[in-house]
Amino acid sequence: MERNNNYNNRDRDKDRDSKKGGMSFHRRKICRFCADSTLPIDYKDHKMLRLFTTERGKIVPRRISGNCAKHQRMITIEINRARYIALLPYTTATVR
Repeated sequence: MERNNNYNNRDRDKDRDSKKGGMSFHRRKICRFCADSTLPIDYKDHKMLRLFTTERGKIVPRRISGNCAKHQRMITIEINRARYIALLPYTTATVR
């Protein structure tokens, strides 16, 4: 039995080309702590630490926040300290 398939090779090539065309250049983010060395990373500054957490309470990854590895580690430590003394939440309450 032969299958009646309307999807031929030309359609597959067209789909493949459309995926490649969407590539664009993304500007590299600069670590704000390397750019301004006077900015302190402190667990008591919960307003600054909240910039590096999502609304659900998760720590934002480096590729999104733009921090370098050194400062991302420092931010993670300070967020965990702030969580330990209840300045920042571990998670948010979800409503079902």
